[in-house]
Amino acid sequence: MTSLPPGFTLGAAEIRGAAGRAWLSGLPALLTELAARWSLDLAPPFPRLSYNYAVPARRADGSAAVLKLGFPGDRELATEAEALRLFDGRGAVRLLAADVPRGALLLEALRPGTPLGDDPADDAHATSVVCAVLRELGRVPPPPGHPFPTTPDWAAGLLRLRARFADGTGPLLPGLVDRAERLFSELHASADAPRLLHGDLHHGNVLAAERRPWLAIDPKGVVGEPAYDTGAFLRNPLPGILRTPDPGRFLARRLDQMAEELGLPRPRLQAWGLAQAVLSAWWMIEDHGGGWEPAAALAEQLAALPGV
Repeated sequence: MTSLPPGFTLGAAEIRGAAGRAWLSGLPALLTELAARWSLDLAPPFPRLSYNYAVPARRADGSAAVLKLGFPGDRELATEAEALRLFDGRGAVRLLAADVPRGALLLEALRPGTPLGDDPADDAHATSVVCAVLRELGRVPPPPGHPFPTTPDWAAGLLRLRARFADGTGPLLPGLVDRAERLFSELHASADAPRLLHGDLHHGNVLAAERRPWLAIDPKGVVGEPAYDTGAFLRNPLPGILRTPDPGRFLARRLDQMAEELGLPRPRLQAWGLAQAVLSAWWMIEDHGGGWEPAAALAEQLAALPGV
C-alpha cells in the first residue's frame, strides 16, 4: 500500500481517535486479505480521500472495480451497501461484493468517472442530469424491516438543536427554525408513498459513466417520499449559489426546472429544500461547531421566495 494522503490520516485520527489510528495501521493487512479473497490487483489509492479509503482495482476477469474501505461498524457504510444492493445498478453504481463487518465494499468502476460540474453558468444542464438520475433512483419501495433511517428520523435532529440550546435555536434565527419545524411536520403528514432515497445527491455524487451517461455514488440510504431527495441538490454547491449575482433568482429557476422535469409540485420542492437547509445548518453546528452560515443563508433565500 502506498503512503496515505496526510489529510486522510489526520482526519481518521481526529474523528476516531485511537480507534481511527488502529484502523489506519491495519489497512495494509486488510487490503492484502481482501485482494486475495476477491482476486483483485490493486492500484495506488485515489489522490483525494476523505472519510473512506478508496483504491482502483482490477478483477480476475480483467474488469475494473473500486475497493472502498470505511471504518468497521459505521452505520452509514452498512446502509450504503444495502441501498446499492436494492438499487441494483438503476441510477447508481453497482455493488459487486461487500464485507460490511470489515467495512469493505467492492464497487463497479465508473468511466470516465468525472463528477457533474457545478458551474452556475451551466446549471440547467446539471439540473437536468440530476433529475434524470432521481427518476431512476426513485422507484424502489423500502422492503419490510429495512435498516434505513426515515426522513422523520432525520428531521428529529432539530429536537437535539432545541435540547442543546434550552429550547432556543442557538445561532440560527428562531423564525427560520420554527418554519422548518412546521414544514417538516406538514410535509411528512401529507407525504407520498415512501421510497428508498439516495439522501445526499449533489454534484460530487453524480459521475459520468459508460453503462449510463450519469450514475450516483455514495448513497446515504434513507426512506421517504421522492420529493425529499431533491433537497441536497437544491442547496448545492455552497457557498457557490450565494455568490451568484441573484441567488433567489438562481434558486427559483432551478426549482421551476426540477418541478417540470420531475412532475412534482414546485412549492413542495421549495418547502423540502428550505426545511432541509435549516437541518443542514444544525448538522454543521452539531458535527463541526461552525460552518453553518451558508446553509442558513440559503434557507433564508428560499424562505423569501413566493410559494411556502
